Amino acid sequence: MICTREWTNEAIRKIEADFNRSADTHLIRIELPRFPGITLYLKDESVHPTGSLKHRLARSLILYGLCNQWIGPESLLVDATSGSTAVSEAYFARLIGLKFVAVVPAKTSPEKVEAIQFQGGDVQFVDNPGAIYEVASALARKSGGHFLDQFTFAERATDWRGNNNIAESVFQQMEREDHPEPAWIVCGAGTGGTSATFGRYIRYARTETRLCVADPEGSVFHHHFADRSVTTPPEGFCCLIEGIGRPRVEPSFLPDLIDRMIAIPDADSIGAMRAIARRLGRPVGGSTGTNIAACMALIEEMAARGEEGSVVSILCDSGLRYAGTYYNDAWLEQQGLDWKPAEGRFSSLLGI
Repeated sequence: MICTREWTNEAIRKIEADFNRSADTHLIRIELPRFPGITLYLKDESVHPTGSLKHRLARSLILYGLCNQWIGPESLLVDATSGSTAVSEAYFARLIGLKFVAVVPAKTSPEKVEAIQFQGGDVQFVDNPGAIYEVASALARKSGGHFLDQFTFAERATDWRGNNNIAESVFQQMEREDHPEPAWIVCGAGTGGTSATFGRYIRYARTETRLCVADPEGSVFHHHFADRSVTTPPEGFCCLIEGIGRPRVEPSFLPDLIDRMIAIPDADSIGAMRAIARRLGRPVGGSTGTNIAACMALIEEMAARGEEGSVVSILCDSGLRYAGTYYNDAWLEQQGLDWKPAEGRFSSLLGI
């Protein structure tokens, strides 16, 4: 690979110029009539140009590759991903004139596949979700390209001390709120990069905020958090919530930075997703539902102890990407999910 300093400089300039054109994402305040003195906030990452929280990660991963001299003017960029990260990686690859291939599980939603292709990326399907890493790595090697490897590099590619990372942004936006220092920050874990960024920044800023990771019940992460010797789900991997939850412990998942994990059944994630979508007046994705389910568990505990404060979580992406799945009652019935009781319960907790 022939890569001149001039080419790298220009590629970085294009990415930084794109960032300079972008506004920060909103922090939505949600009043909870049933829980006076406790307020829920959602960091709306769906408004990024590529529609999800993964926009930040993709930018960091490609900058990391450029600055490490791993990416050149002829590099094929490849990653193993369930969808949203690939949409954002395709966007940045096209921005600097490179081709991108996403290696995704065969069951990835059609809406996400279309979004990847819309941004100029190609898609390679793999029947076994656990094989996407090896397939992506082999494709990059064969082409002489670069494997972005979000599951390894997510936690190290993000500048957790500043540079407008999501944690710094949240704490700045909370400065004039009733309870500016959150009692809890809640996020999911796919790569582990977001939880690592929050966990590090919480300590760097010397706050008392605690970090809770909401994990699908079928994922391995919460099992590993409880017992570090566990590296695969005890009964196999089964998770319908795209973008979070994994069948293996990813290198970027750093459990020592997490204060608590809550395992969320898929039916609760969908029920909470439907409820918060009604509260906001627009659809959100399944991982946002997982976050909301964990937030409400923490808020109920705070209220029972007579505590006041703020809880901050993430609106990860739009529900428009899941019109054929999470917002399709027939599809949910085929999956055997009895989600309607959970929707009623979370609607009541959210004051709907």
